[in-house]
Amino acid sequence: MSDTAQPVQPARRTTAAPTAATAPGNPPGGRPKQRDAFFDNAKYLAIVLVAMGHAWEPLRSDSRAVTALYTIVYAFHMPAFIIISGYFSRTFDASPAKIRRLVTGVVVPYVVFETAYTYFTRWSDGVPDREISLLDPLYLTWFLAALFIWRLTTPIWRSVRWPLPIALAVAALATLSPSIGHDLDLQRTLQFLPYFVLGLCLRPEHFSLVRQWRVRLLALPVFAAALVFSYWAVPRMDYAWFFHRDAAEHFGVPAWYGPLMTLALFGCSFVLVACFLSWVPGRRMWFTALGAGTLYGYLLHGFVVQAGNHFDWAGHRWPHTPLGEIAVTLVAGAVVTALCTAPVRRVFRCVMEPRMDWAFRKTSPATGAVPAQGRRPGA
Repeated sequence: MSDTAQPVQPARRTTAAPTAATAPGNPPGGRPKQRDAFFDNAKYLAIVLVAMGHAWEPLRSDSRAVTALYTIVYAFHMPAFIIISGYFSRTFDASPAKIRRLVTGVVVPYVVFETAYTYFTRWSDGVPDREISLLDPLYLTWFLAALFIWRLTTPIWRSVRWPLPIALAVAALATLSPSIGHDLDLQRTLQFLPYFVLGLCLRPEHFSLVRQWRVRLLALPVFAAALVFSYWAVPRMDYAWFFHRDAAEHFGVPAWYGPLMTLALFGCSFVLVACFLSWVPGRRMWFTALGAGTLYGYLLHGFVVQAGNHFDWAGHRWPHTPLGEIAVTLVAGAVVTALCTAPVRRVFRCVMEPRMDWAFRKTSPATGAVPAQGRRPGA
């Protein structure tokens, strides 16, 4: 999903974060596919980490421990979301049925929430003249813009011989190009691209592999070592590299750092995602059903974050104490959990999953193609 914000201003136009993948379509004319509890569990746990990361943002300046945890979480929570999104995009073939689903499930929510966040942050940030710009994603909406681009290019990645090396090369070149600009947050879209392509390349057996008990045991010392390294690196490294939002030039380093960091960060995130997935339960849990609503939780919790920033909750002393930091973390998890529940999804389904039958020509239930009689001459 973050998803991230520049150090303290989450409502900046290119703030990071998320979301969530949707399961493949149901087989034509058959029963609905049963959801995989493992992936729903993974998406729910990842969205909880997204919300916690946003809650930690105002607490980083005076806590090295919080900053270390923040860095670790940002190293893998959005890569995990994007990998799962890629995995469930493997069947995207640009057919009419898939295009319709892309429009109703990605484009419409993007337009709605880009507009809603613009109006809301006019109040929360005190910027009454902030313009609505569908080309410049605001706050969490960057993920929807990126997912739209990634999914449209899926047939290309499914056709080329070495998709992952090519995607890594594209991401590395993006770090050398500060002139890319903010249109559709293209810099971040390109730098996160390898994770989506990795998801396209994965198979069910790969997820089974990381869930073996040997991998689970190995994940514990790996996470412990990552946490120690992160704590050590807090004063020595700019964690904004994990936001994948800027070219190398932004960090005041030589250009060649960009491709090097692309490979290093990809390797780091890949290992941590594998460790995270190894401990995701494969059976149904109390929170499994919430995994189907993670996009709701992702997009809606931003309003809570923005409102909290407006009322300056972090300006009080108590949240900066160890007990306060724990309480803030738990509240963030509880809020995003509530936003993933069925009642919330029913309320917002009209903008998150609109039917929009009026906007599309009818397609064949068997093939998803437009019937011959429904096509225009020469179409």
